[in-house]
Amino acid sequence: MKNTTRPIWLDENEYPFASNFFSTPYGNIHYVDEGTGDPIVFVPGNPSWSFEARNMIKILSKQYRCIAVDHLGFGLSDKPLDFSYLPQEHAKNLEALLESLNLERITMVVGDWGGPIGLSYAIRHPEKIKSIIITNTWLWSVKNDLYYQGFSGFMGGPIGRWLIRRQNFFAQTVVSMAIGDKSKLTPHIHKHYLEQFSNPEERKGNWVFPKQIIGASDWLESLWNQRSLLNDKVAVIAWGAKDIAFREKELKTWMSAFPKASVMRFPNSGHFIPEENPSELADAIRNI
Repeated sequence: MKNTTRPIWLDENEYPFASNFFSTPYGNIHYVDEGTGDPIVFVPGNPSWSFEARNMIKILSKQYRCIAVDHLGFGLSDKPLDFSYLPQEHAKNLEALLESLNLERITMVVGDWGGPIGLSYAIRHPEKIKSIIITNTWLWSVKNDLYYQGFSGFMGGPIGRWLIRRQNFFAQTVVSMAIGDKSKLTPHIHKHYLEQFSNPEERKGNWVFPKQIIGASDWLESLWNQRSLLNDKVAVIAWGAKDIAFREKELKTWMSAFPKASVMRFPNSGHFIPEENPSELADAIRNI
């Protein structure tokens, strides 16, 4: 289903893509579907959406079919209050959408919560995956890691929930902190991460995710235990060294699990590699 309606805050020059919608029982999922050729699927995290991948899509859609998803509660997708927003449910939605498109030879680009959500699909359908590009993310339980216990406990607790709902704190402050080169997050660009959550009622997805860093530990561990299905799929690990969420420790875990993958380090970048280094990441995909 296609729809050309755009919110007034969306810059059509930055994001010149047609809108597509996939219906779920809880609402419509928005996605971009540009170009032809082997598919590249971009799976974002929190509080991101397909806007993050826009510059990579502009480059790669000349050669590939670029599909970028907005999870329910994010971007131009519906933001229903009666959806759980648990990552396992986002994964089910992504699977239903991708299966409806009958894709083969997929290159999947994942980051943040898009890692577990996207890689869940890859684990369930490895025969459809050509390659995987991992940017700052994880796929294992961190319930015994004090760093994540603290972040999840605060941001996923009553104070963090209030800050996110009432002050748009995650999109406002956490995004600013997670970008490595602050000059790349201009007020105009930042607006596209902020305005997707126009009021507190639209921010449920935004505040459920932090608590699930610990809350979804069993699901994450179950995915990690199946990582061998991805041994010949993970092609590139692209890592921003200034990320406040995923550190050198997490990078080393990925490198140990997938030693054949090429590693791209971006010393001046942070959490959002498609936003911060689109050309370099696009080149890496074309060279696989």
